[in-house]
Formats: sequence, structure tokens, C-alpha cells
Amino acid sequence: MKPYPKNVLSASDLLQKCIQAGMIISDISAAEAKINEIGFYRLRGYSFHLYDHATKQFKVGTTFDAIVNIYKFDAELRKLLFDMTCQVEVALRARFCEAMLQSGDPLIYLDPSFFKDKAIFWKNTSTLSSEIARSTDVFIAHNYANHDGQIPLWAAVEVMSFGMLSKYIKNMATGPKSAFQYLAKFYSYKTLKGNIACPNQDMLTSWIHSVVVLRNICAHNSRVYNRSLSTKPKLLNKDQQNPQPRFCGLYHFLLAMKYLRPSDCAWNKFTADFKQLLQQYQSDIDLGKLHLPTDWQQHI
Repeated sequence: MKPYPKNVLSASDLLQKCIQAGMIISDISAAEAKINEIGFYRLRGYSFHLYDHATKQFKVGTTFDAIVNIYKFDAELRKLLFDMTCQVEVALRARFCEAMLQSGDPLIYLDPSFFKDKAIFWKNTSTLSSEIARSTDVFIAHNYANHDGQIPLWAAVEVMSFGMLSKYIKNMATGPKSAFQYLAKFYSYKTLKGNIACPNQDMLTSWIHSVVVLRNICAHNSRVYNRSLSTKPKLLNKDQQNPQPRFCGLYHFLLAMKYLRPSDCAWNKFTADFKQLLQQYQSDIDLGKLHLPTDWQQHI
């Protein structure tokens, strides 16, 4: 194996390199403890925008404490976002069930005629069947024992991952009286002309996929601050940016959550908490690194 070209450095050595690059560290011992708690390379991700790669120096006035505060902000932001993505997911499960059960058949999710692409239907069914077989939930065991192993939709949907639920919705058959149309009515919105409209399938599933991506980022403790993403939810016309950015950021994912919000009350609480968090860390964070436009409050 070819040896890795860089040497392993201790926390003290890494901090000395930061000081040589112009970072201000007031308490070396406390900084070492923080690196041992968080990890240098995780923490470094919050300083990228403060480092000039041409000069290999930090911007004048950059402090270790400020970078730690950005990290703390990001950690609290992830908790807030994760909670809302969970609320979106739970509501979506319930609404998907209600839409599908308009048919009156508890096993409707096993009927390929309710889905567009039959090959995708069978792939999804195979994956879901494996999840059901692995499940030890009491409601699955109940149906094994009492209903000859038949699993009704309201039980099966609780075994689906968020990503699997998204795939089922993306493959639903559409039409004026379809289950999808019933589901879409839960997410109706007001157009620029003041009319009430429902999202089409591409739009709705782009919102869902974006929330799935955001949920996974938060669940894996990945950085949200100063992060660009290639996933692009289809925004309503009133929320479009002009010119459109090359990459998406938190602004776009906040809107996807807003469109899928479980209730106005839940969303109002989230936005109040979000604004309070921004205010708490306003001296250390840059709203531009969250991809928030100047008029973001009018949209969020």
C-alpha cells in the first residue's frame, strides 16, 4: 500500500499550525479539549470560509472560539431541522394511508394497478416485504397471529423507511380521481393569482426527496452551515430566486419543509425557533452561508 503523504499530528500540533496561519486562540488547553471532544477535521469544516487558500492564512481576526460557536449553531440547527423533518414524515405517512384507503381495501398497496411503473412497483414491494420480514414490531406480529400474515397498509407504512415512502408516492398512478390526487390536496397552495392549486407529482416528490435528504444529513450529524447541495426541490413561482443559484442550500430545503408542513401551528413554532437561533448566534454566523436571500423571511 502506498504510504499516505501527510503525518499524523497531535491536537497540540494542529493548533500550532492554526496559530501560524493567523488564527487567534486565547486558551490552548481549552482548545485542545474541544478538539478531542469534536475532532479537528469536523471542526475545520466550519472554518473553510474564513481561510484563504492562496495565502494559506486565516482572515484577520479569525478566532478559535468563533469557529466553535459556528459549530454549536450548526448542531442546534440540525436538531431543529431534524425535528421538523420527523413531523413532516409522520404526517406524510398518515396522509398517504388516508389517500390509498379511499379504495376501501386494506391491502391496496399490493395492487399493481394503483401504480404507474410495474417493474418499480415490484422492486418496491420486494424491499418492503424484506422490511416486514425483519420487523419485530408488535403490530406486525399481531397480523401474523390473527390475520393469516396479511399486513394492512396502516401497518406496512410504519415499516417503510422515509425514502421508501417517497418511492411509493413517486410511483402512484395519477388522474382526477386517483389516490395521488387525494394526497396532493393535503399540500394545496395559493398561486400568484390567488387560486388554490395542488402540486403535480414531480413537484410533490421533489419536496419529499429534499426533506429525505435533509433528514439524512441531520441524522448523520453532517454539516448544514456553508453547504451546497445538488438536490433541487421545485419551488413555487413566488419563492423562486432571480437569478437562480447554481446550487441549493438551506433556503430551498426550508421551503420544501414549509410546503409539506404538518400544520400551520407546527410551522409557526419552527420558524419562531429558527429566528431565535439565528439571533442567538448572529455575531458569529453569516446568513449567506445558509443560502438565505435578503428577503428570506417573506418566503419562509
